[in-house]
Amino acid sequence: MKVALIAHDKKKDDLIQFVLEHRDGFAKHELFATGTTGRRIMEASGLSIHCFQSGPLGGDQEIGASIAREEMDAVFFFRDPLTAQPHEPDVSALVRLCDVYTVPLATNVGTATVLIEGLKRGDFEKLQGKRPTYENK
Repeated sequence: MKVALIAHDKKKDDLIQFVLEHRDGFAKHELFATGTTGRRIMEASGLSIHCFQSGPLGGDQEIGASIAREEMDAVFFFRDPLTAQPHEPDVSALVRLCDVYTVPLATNVGTATVLIEGLKRGDFEKLQGKRPTYENK
């Protein structure tokens, strides 16, 4: 499965720690990330990750485009809800695309734990090819 990893600056350490705690689960999947987050996770974990641009430079949009092309299966996006983000419209668009294309999205450690456990069990393979999407009308 293709899994995206994204974190706002104040949440990068949390995501890195989460990936380290669940390294074996993530190692079984093809990983993608926004630039800085991806590089930091690779350095800490040794996992292979395809890095897009940094979020503010278009990385969020690149991952969003992957979702729209139905090329992304799950997203771990540790968001900082207490800090204004200069690229908030891109963040909102990414979250919206996850909803439109029924892509599981974890935005905090609680939902991330449920999502990674589901990935480990293979729960999401059952969704492939069966995800409903909104029709363009």
